[in-house]
Amino acid sequence: MRVKNNKLYFSGIKAEELAKRYKTPLYVYEERVLEEKSKELLENIPYDKLKIFYACKANTNLEILKFFRRQGLGLETVSQGEVLAGFKAGFKAEDIIYTCDNILEDELKFLIRNKIRINIDSLSQLEEYGKINYGGEVGLRINQGIGAGHHSHCITGGPDSKFGIYFSQLKSAKRLAKKYNLKIVGVHQHIGSGILDESIFLKAMKALLKTAKEFKDLEYIDFGGGFGVPYSPKEKPLNLKTLGKKISSVFEDFCQDYGKRLWMCFEPGRFLVAQAGTLLVQVVEIKKTPFKTFVGVNSGFNHLVRPVMYGAYHCILNASCIKGPKQVVSVAGNICESGDLFAKDRKIVKAKKGDILAILDAGAYGFVQSSNFNSRPKPAEIMVKKNGKVRIIRKRQTWEQSLA
Repeated sequence: MRVKNNKLYFSGIKAEELAKRYKTPLYVYEERVLEEKSKELLENIPYDKLKIFYACKANTNLEILKFFRRQGLGLETVSQGEVLAGFKAGFKAEDIIYTCDNILEDELKFLIRNKIRINIDSLSQLEEYGKINYGGEVGLRINQGIGAGHHSHCITGGPDSKFGIYFSQLKSAKRLAKKYNLKIVGVHQHIGSGILDESIFLKAMKALLKTAKEFKDLEYIDFGGGFGVPYSPKEKPLNLKTLGKKISSVFEDFCQDYGKRLWMCFEPGRFLVAQAGTLLVQVVEIKKTPFKTFVGVNSGFNHLVRPVMYGAYHCILNASCIKGPKQVVSVAGNICESGDLFAKDRKIVKAKKGDILAILDAGAYGFVQSSNFNSRPKPAEIMVKKNGKVRIIRKRQTWEQSLA
């Protein structure tokens, strides 16, 4: 993404041209950014037995899954549908890891039948797994009592979290494993999403490594995801170069003490795709009241729910006029709900009807959380290649499809 002649461009193509050609609302992804983010992780964690599993719940578009497979990444999944999407994108069973939540026996059997690596989430689930797959291998998702994230809804560890076997219950987990002759080959944790403080990563990592010493047959330790990206101008990005060195050093010391070199696994989602995606919308109305100015656009929280769900900040640019006089406005969607605001009292370049606005950092938890609320169809998704070519990677939903 860059600016030329006061207009926003994606790999040499003007945002306004994309909006005209493919209509709006429109999700635009840049292949160049996807490549940069995957390389940033792979090249800055200098440990030889490193495995990065892309947490595809962030964005399950098949073309994005295929791209990360070509980059050498694995796939972290949380549903049977995501596993099937992984297969369709060309991933092999050995490249897929599955983190359980509250699932039915049929889904557990599906995973076992397809030889998917599983991280069990509860004691009852572990017993059910043992009954179905006596003598099998399994990983445990452990809640170490540590949680962090950019919003309370994104904290996935600690006493208030529904996720994982609490560390005080591990003796019971070992008894169940012994009862069903299960081999615990991995331990897993995920403390939350959107973390920008490296000290939190290291604290959680050391806590899990301390617990890992209690298990003698480990093949991998999975530290989950949580690598954040700076959505707000006030936020600073993670320094992956320094964090990666610290992570590798801590893990090297652990493996030497453990007596075996294990696989070190991470499950980033947001970090890989958020900054690669932009939602283009069109200004359809400028409404002034005695108190506020609303810039109305032809999309809403049915297409990008993060602002209303998490109070999330997304930078908004006037792609039709990057620099110019600014005014304080609220950017309002077209959904019949008072909370349908992409930005509230935000200073942006003055917009007029017909302008194209770019809502940045929308590649993670954007389209994948979209809905047909208010009976409005879902937008199209396109990929802008490094060479400037454009490919439609999901067609715009028709009225007939939305009502089917």
